[in-house]
Amino acid sequence: MTKHNTQYDSDTDVLNRSRTTPPKRYGVYLLNDDYTTMDFVVKVLTEIFMMPEERAVAVMLLVHHEGKGLCGVYSRDIAETKQRQVMTCAREEGHPLQCTVEEV
Repeated sequence: MTKHNTQYDSDTDVLNRSRTTPPKRYGVYLLNDDYTTMDFVVKVLTEIFMMPEERAVAVMLLVHHEGKGLCGVYSRDIAETKQRQVMTCAREEGHPLQCTVEEV
């Protein structure tokens, strides 16, 4: 009968496995301007960022009063996609709304 060695050698991958870091997160922000209507900003927040109406109004007021408002935090690809959707929608409706993506 053979004995099985159940003790791990310190050189094995199991013990030396390095931890992976979580992916970076990116915030999508709307910037205030003097021309884009508040109703349009609420529409963008509800349709693109899937916010409930009440939350969308709160973020819109933050953008209006503070100059910038966080719409959501996503992985890089999703954040950039949301930014493109906002910019495309704004241009189609004739608004100069700006949207930025920043690492958080």
